Amino acid sequence: MKKIFSLVLLGASLFVTTVNAQKKVAVVTFNINKQIDVTDFGAAAFVAVKALNNDPNFDLSPLLTNFHTQFFDDYSKNFPFELLPETTVFNNEGYKTYVPIGVGPDALLDAKKFIIVPDGYKIILDWAGHADEKNMLKIFSDADGVMDVSVHFKLVKISFAGVGIAKVNAEATIMLFNKNGDKVFSIDQDAKSKSTSAVVGGVPVMSAEKILPMCQSAMETLMASLQKDLPKMIKKADAKL
Repeated sequence: MKKIFSLVLLGASLFVTTVNAQKKVAVVTFNINKQIDVTDFGAAAFVAVKALNNDPNFDLSPLLTNFHTQFFDDYSKNFPFELLPETTVFNNEGYKTYVPIGVGPDALLDAKKFIIVPDGYKIILDWAGHADEKNMLKIFSDADGVMDVSVHFKLVKISFAGVGIAKVNAEATIMLFNKNGDKVFSIDQDAKSKSTSAVVGGVPVMSAEKILPMCQSAMETLMASLQKDLPKMIKKADAKL
């Protein structure tokens, strides 16, 4: 009986050690860029996308909310490490007062026009060789790494039966950096919308009523593919963290 009890204690001890030894990662930015890439089309498309950004009906906040929920409720279970609670990140004084590199007051106001984040997150852009991430590693010195999660959209040309149409392509990027600031992985997964927009005079119809459902369609497909493919994409991440 004593031997059995000792084995139980040993097993419990090993379990506690394993849990305590699990590596931890801080998600330091989580965003959607609502400024759709229209480089596949002419100059008129840039005018149209600017008008779209200013249209209050073009609201991608629900898409961000859904993606954020699925990321933390479902995708995070596939990671071979633990994500720090968001409240831990948001309440960190260094994080709260941090000003991202290249994003001064004016640039930040401009970025907020097209980059949306859940409440509490910083807008961190890809500046200066990921210097922001290296600074974040200093702020979260007890963590084993930091992670960026972002989504952006692009209108792409599609030809169907000789007729030009456009689809929205949604791309998610998940980047993880270890304590040394080295990139452990950068996952880029994309998916196209099932719905389309007609191309008139070389420019897609870009009303909020047309483009928003296309973004929703692309995100639904993207999220489903991430659910399926993410486990194999991050299989070796723990060894590099």
